[in-house]
Amino acid sequence: MNPGERFWAGLPFGRGVTILTRDENGLVALEKPAGVLSHPNEPADQPRSLLNARYAMDGEFFEWTPATGVEPGQTAVGPQRLWLLNRLDSATSGVILAATSAELATEIRAGFKRKQVRKVYQALVFGHPRQPLELWRDRLAVAKHGGMIRSAAGAGNIPAECRMTLVRIGRGEPRVALLKLEPRTGRSHQLRVQCAKRGLPIIGDQTYGDFARNREFAKLVGTKRLFLHSLETAFDYEWRGRRYSFSAHAPLPSEFLQRL
Repeated sequence: MNPGERFWAGLPFGRGVTILTRDENGLVALEKPAGVLSHPNEPADQPRSLLNARYAMDGEFFEWTPATGVEPGQTAVGPQRLWLLNRLDSATSGVILAATSAELATEIRAGFKRKQVRKVYQALVFGHPRQPLELWRDRLAVAKHGGMIRSAAGAGNIPAECRMTLVRIGRGEPRVALLKLEPRTGRSHQLRVQCAKRGLPIIGDQTYGDFARNREFAKLVGTKRLFLHSLETAFDYEWRGRRYSFSAHAPLPSEFLQRL
């Protein structure tokens, strides 16, 4: 059951996190700023996460006790939960999804696994592609070292596919371009690695990018961030015998447009 306004008003949001849209079933899209964690990896991370609350890794949900007091004649509110449906790297901004029940979370996650969710990203990159529209197919190798994930294109057996569309080429130097990226698979660091492989490193990428040009660009525009943004998420889903459509859009941050 979809909780009432009291639940939504009492969400312990992290810095700059806001609600983009929600539906009658308890499905919600949040806007995550760059630098905010999708969830805390340890208790000390809570203040810089999507919600400033405990996170259960096994159940993939946030849990907290509302801070508001109980009015005379009202029943005390117990612990509240919000289930996380997908993740973004901390450096990536934009749309991220959650649900207010475990059952709904299971249904939407199944849609992700069946590749029924349309995701659109935009990225500001150094250089520009040779063609305005390309389908990128790669084989990735993903490894974890010291708790850090690293991916490499062309060195593994994990398929990664993405549709790239050139949106706009920037003015002046350095030459930059705004790309629309529509991943058909959801691999760790997929978009960052696929862009870098094609000589189009995402600006601000501290792992796969061009470090020297990143420093110069940060000085030029006065902003140090990864220029990758989750712009749109859309899908249909079935719930309790009915079919629903859900979509969310997080406007492109203004810093992406400074050199365009």
